[in-house]
Amino acid sequence: MRIPVFIPQSKAVEVVEAVLRIFKEQTELRENRTRARLKYLFMRHGWTAETMLEAIEAKLGTKLDPSPVEEDVVPDDVYRDHIGVTPQRQAALSAVGASVLRGRLTGEQLIQLADLAEEFGDGHLRATIMQNILIANIPNSRTREVVERLNQIGLRVEVSPFWRGAIACTGTEFCKLAIAETKAFSKWLVSEMEDRLPTFDQQIRLHVTGCTNSCGQSWIADIGLEGKKIKKDGAMVDAFYFCVGGAVGKYAAIARQIGFRAAAEDCPEAIERLLRAYLAARTPGEDLRAYFARTSDETLRAQLAGTAVAPVERDAPPLGGRHVVDA
Repeated sequence: MRIPVFIPQSKAVEVVEAVLRIFKEQTELRENRTRARLKYLFMRHGWTAETMLEAIEAKLGTKLDPSPVEEDVVPDDVYRDHIGVTPQRQAALSAVGASVLRGRLTGEQLIQLADLAEEFGDGHLRATIMQNILIANIPNSRTREVVERLNQIGLRVEVSPFWRGAIACTGTEFCKLAIAETKAFSKWLVSEMEDRLPTFDQQIRLHVTGCTNSCGQSWIADIGLEGKKIKKDGAMVDAFYFCVGGAVGKYAAIARQIGFRAAAEDCPEAIERLLRAYLAARTPGEDLRAYFARTSDETLRAQLAGTAVAPVERDAPPLGGRHVVDA
């Protein structure tokens, strides 16, 4: 939902504070932990972009400037993660983005990044919503040297589509709401997919989230994996429910619940079947998002499973942090 106003940088903190105060004052959101999200004002309590704007302006005590954009400009279906060398508007300067697998950096890497930012740029580092890191304001003549130095500290700029598109939430390691482990799993999954499909040529957002709360943003992923537990061979194991076809940009959509789940150890094989089916069936120039958009849930589910299977239900959101285990 877009609120049609323009917020200058000088007012950004004030507006964010106003939104937080609005959220804090909504007792109906704070009485139920599973509904403690701002989105439920719009989904359950009748709020609109206009009523939110009125509330924000009331907190600020002033009117915000209307947006100069009358229509959304839908971006092309291109990479939007800032990985690689990106020319800046400032003459002769570029930003260099490194892909941080699982979003994890060591203390030593953070120190080394700070040193690189000071040595080659003006000290600025930026984090992205894809869990990556960006060094800004680098002279164009020195970008290749920065790429080489990033590689030396284990931060890769030139990576596979699987590495580049992987995101993982905290998972069971540090989150008491998570059902499945995510960080080690996503690293292993990327390695498996690189071995299985080394020449895969499409961008792919592969998001892993530890439960149905979706902190790993499974809803906007080409393939979103939601953590759960199932019984396999008589033992409880980590598993994932598949959501397919989410996207931003040209093919913007919420990922579809296609009714397929698999034990964690079986996920690479399932994803390989799905992507090989895409490679075999795609039309000239058809990317992954376009293929998912035109393919039925039944077909995608069968491609993942290797045969036609009945759909399974997605887990309901957790109540009080407790989850149901599937037999």
